[in-house]
This record gives sequence, structure tokens and C-alpha cells, in this order.
Amino acid sequence: MKKLAIILLAALMLPMVAQAKKKVEDRPYDLKVMSYNIRMGIAKDGTNSWEFRYPATAMMIEDQMPDVFGVQEAFDFQILFIEENCRQYECVGVGRDDGKSKGEFMSIFWNKKTVKMIRWGTFWLSETPEKPSKGWDAHCKRTATWALMQDKKTGKKFYYVNTHLDHRGAEARKNGLQLIVDRIKDMNPKGYPMVLTGDFNVKPTDPALVELDKVMDSTRKVAEKTDNHHTFNGWSKAKTDSVIDYIYISGFSKCTEYQTVTKRYADRAYISDHYPLFATLIF
Repeated sequence: MKKLAIILLAALMLPMVAQAKKKVEDRPYDLKVMSYNIRMGIAKDGTNSWEFRYPATAMMIEDQMPDVFGVQEAFDFQILFIEENCRQYECVGVGRDDGKSKGEFMSIFWNKKTVKMIRWGTFWLSETPEKPSKGWDAHCKRTATWALMQDKKTGKKFYYVNTHLDHRGAEARKNGLQLIVDRIKDMNPKGYPMVLTGDFNVKPTDPALVELDKVMDSTRKVAEKTDNHHTFNGWSKAKTDSVIDYIYISGFSKCTEYQTVTKRYADRAYISDHYPLFATLIF
């Protein structure tokens, strides 16, 4: 009798177990991404120089723990510091000056436990994008690093692009962003979800964003939970409407949260002259 009761109980529980398993399988998995203008490590910023704030950068990354993030303005020694102190991450990228190690990197980091790298590359924002070059009226050479990646939780593939537009040349910003939009279309014929992060050096109403806004969404605008904080702080000297950093997306079902990371780390008010941006995406 007791044995029969156990069998009956097990039979009754089977549909419940199957339903619970299905709920877990059907649960939408998120992808956490971040954009971080780290502020070039050679800048002479007094007590805000890299030598004083590098511990705070590692603390921020470990605390936020994005699956993927892009950095702007990073020099090779800053990249190396992150690799050595945040060992769950690997990265790709090249120096913009020579395509190797000189100049600023627009590197993409990914968490080895959650994301797989498939392939990547870099192109220059210029009329000759396949080689180190300065485009249009740009003050500096500018690049975009891209990567095709795979989320290990879901097996879903996605593209990630990271860039830094010129701070002086309006034509270079407009044409550089148009080049990125064109490249995004060309590199993604299968229509995988796409993330674009970067310091664009333009405000949300700038004409340079018109074409991008047609094909991608700013997470700041579409996130279910968002904020209206400025992204450039200028070590406290920037205007409160200085929004020039972005996370754009396409192909995701939604963005549940966008956040300007203003939290203090290592008791520092600012870990860079830009705040990191963080977004949670659902496939």
C-alpha cells in the first residue's frame, strides 16, 4: 500500500516537474553589456591621473560584472592592467595609430564563463577603412572594433561593435558613424542581435545620429528602467546635459535596464572623466 502511494505521488508530481523545467528553459536570459571611456592613461590629470584611479577601475568591473564591455581611450598598459586584475575577461583590439600596439585601443572584453568569441576585426573611420588612417576632418585616427560572439547560456550569436568618434571633426563624426551603420548592415546578413557602444562626442539631438536611429535603438531611450544622468563628468566640470556616450541595440526583444554608473569605487568620486554605462538586454 505504501509503495503504491509513492508511485501515485510520483505520477502526480511528474507534470509539475516537467512544467517547472519548461519554465526554466523558457525563461529569457539576459546579456549584460557596458561602455566605458576609461580616460587615456597618459593624460596628466593631477590626482585624477591613471596612477591614482586604476584600483577603482578594477573594482568597478568586478562589481558590475558585465558579460561584454567596450573601452574607449585605453592604452596598452591599461588593457594589460584589466587583463591581469580581472582574469575572467579576455579582450581583442588594436592600437589605432598602427593597427598593433600604438595609440588608443577600442578594445572589447568578454567574460570567458558566459560568452564565446567567434571572430573579430577592426576598421578605421576613414575613406580607407582597412588600414590605419585619418578620415575627413578628424583630429585623430579613429577606429571601430567589432566581434561576432556567442552567449553560452542560450547559444545565441550576436555582434558587438565598439567605437570612439572624433572630438573635433563634425564631418568625421557624421561620416564615421555612417560607415559604422553601413558596415553593420554588411557584416550581419543573418540578422543577429547587435550591440554598439561608444563615446560618440555628440548629444542625442545631433544630426550625426539620424541614420543610426533608423536602424538601432538607444538603450537610454527604450529601457524599461532608465535614467537621465549625463555621461561626461569632466572631473565635475562638465554641464549636466553632457550626454555623449551610448549603448545602441537591435535584434533584442527588450532592454530591461539602462544605468549610468555613478557609484563611488575606492572612495573616488570619479573613476574617469566619463561615467560607465550599463545595460541589461534580453534575447
